[in-house]
Amino acid sequence: MSDRGTILVGAVAYHPRIVTIWERFRDYFDGAGVPTDYVLYSNYERLVDALLGGDVHIAWNTNTAYVAAEHRIGGGARLLGMRDVDADFRTVFVTRRGEAFEALGELTDKRVALGSRDSGHAAILPLHWLREAGPNAELVRFDTDLGKHGDTGDSEIRVVEAVTRGDADAGAIGDATWAALRIEGHPAVVDLEIAWRSPSYYHCNFTALPSLDPSWVAAWSEALLAMSYDDPTLRPAMDLEGVRRWLEADKDGYVELTDAMRRQGYLG
Repeated sequence: MSDRGTILVGAVAYHPRIVTIWERFRDYFDGAGVPTDYVLYSNYERLVDALLGGDVHIAWNTNTAYVAAEHRIGGGARLLGMRDVDADFRTVFVTRRGEAFEALGELTDKRVALGSRDSGHAAILPLHWLREAGPNAELVRFDTDLGKHGDTGDSEIRVVEAVTRGDADAGAIGDATWAALRIEGHPAVVDLEIAWRSPSYYHCNFTALPSLDPSWVAAWSEALLAMSYDDPTLRPAMDLEGVRRWLEADKDGYVELTDAMRRQGYLG
């Protein structure tokens, strides 16, 4: 690898911990014989532009960013890996206790809160499922931290706060956000419950252009998949990234999101 130069990985700086994560990951890849450096961007649209423009070799994309990149590439994007949590992501619709429903079709004439419009898990897919179910619901939108695709969780906190206050009858958030807020004992979720849970889908992945040298792809992916949570020098960074094990990635879990983004006009 070293005779071909350094692999540049692009990521979005949605939180200061991203620097901590990638400083350690950079050292790990260097030690694994796959020289790697990282470039941080302010939003995923710039990251996708950088990937297609050849400014980075690999992009650490949200599912929304991946679908946009795949569309612009014309198909054929290479997926180099994903976190264990990315392979079984879900959205939940929450309500106040005692006000749960069994199907999204029951939300006719109800107020439904959604997160940032570029968030696959808190807006794009929830809206897709609502339209499939057919309820005539009033949408309450929280478009905060646009460009981050829901990574900061800010809009989802606003969603649950709206439901708790009674400004919305139900709200859509990622199941990972729900679990984190419950563990933290966030006051906004104390009196809420899950009314509906989505089918699973994929979230983030490492995306590369189809033109990336296959030997680079193989070497970098092999090093990524070999990253061990049992390594005490890696565990803090992996905890910050929310991963215990890296998995091989495929495109099967992005089919519904791709359809939703196309129908909602995100793909031109």
